Amino acid sequence: MAGRDLKELFRAFRSADELAFRRAANTIIEEEEARHHVALARDLRKILASGDTVDIGHGDVRLVQPPTDPDQGWELATVHRPERYLGNLVLRPTVRTALTDLAKEVPEWSRLEALGVPRRNRIIFYGPPGCGKTSAAEALAAELGVPLVVVRLDAIVSSYLGQTAGNLRRIFDYASSAQWVVLFDEFDALGRERNDASEHGEIKRVVNSFLQLLDSYTGPGLLVAATNHEETLDRGLWRRFDEVVEFPLPTIKEIRTLLRRGLKHAKAEPLPIDEAGTSLRGLPHAAAEATVWTAIRIAVRDGRAAVSVDDLNAAVSATKRRRW
Repeated sequence: MAGRDLKELFRAFRSADELAFRRAANTIIEEEEARHHVALARDLRKILASGDTVDIGHGDVRLVQPPTDPDQGWELATVHRPERYLGNLVLRPTVRTALTDLAKEVPEWSRLEALGVPRRNRIIFYGPPGCGKTSAAEALAAELGVPLVVVRLDAIVSSYLGQTAGNLRRIFDYASSAQWVVLFDEFDALGRERNDASEHGEIKRVVNSFLQLLDSYTGPGLLVAATNHEETLDRGLWRRFDEVVEFPLPTIKEIRTLLRRGLKHAKAEPLPIDEAGTSLRGLPHAAAEATVWTAIRIAVRDGRAAVSVDDLNAAVSATKRRRW
């Protein structure tokens, strides 16, 4: 192991900086993995993971408290136990393949880097609202057996001049401290085009800071940015991401699949799923999910155990009336 990493480890211990300690420890572990010292790396990870844990379904993972805004005291992120897997999602084949490949690739990062192939750890999802971007980030975390960390952009963007960039640095330090999936949802709030005349100088400084932090990120987990407004993102951001995944509106077939899955155990009679799916054409995945919930709610409110044709038709009409 490199002497500089040992020095960082000791400095972090001396200053009681847990995030810096874990970052240095993870660097040492990855170096041992790259040298094919698999047993040693496994034992080191096990030691590092001892203590307070969160159960995420594949075993316990060390849970370090997220950083806070120094002025307001707000937590800059929340940690979640992922509950949905890729198999639970209805996705385009191209999207499913991209996500599956990533999930398979992460455990092989050390071997790839030994061959001179850089890891893909900076991902961006884009597409209309309600098309599965957040769910996909959760599913990636579940497939990898790690927590999902959702960055709180409302806390990141501080009212104090210059504090937003500092909060971003705290989040990136936190992201580098352990293996997890870190989601920047509604990413356009941070990554707006710097040449936009309507934006003030502080936003431009924030985008510059984010670009620098993204470029230098070498942590053990995945960074996922998700946006519904890709047209507003700064052009310099796109090439910084290792993988760009588009989440389009669902096809009629996909909408029908969502309806069938949701109503599989809640129907009292054969339901006109195909017709309902056609009626929801052009709406996002979330609209199909909402239709299922509405139909079940109608049945329950009327004291019935299962959904009828009238319930489904009423739910479709309610879904189409609202704005998506």
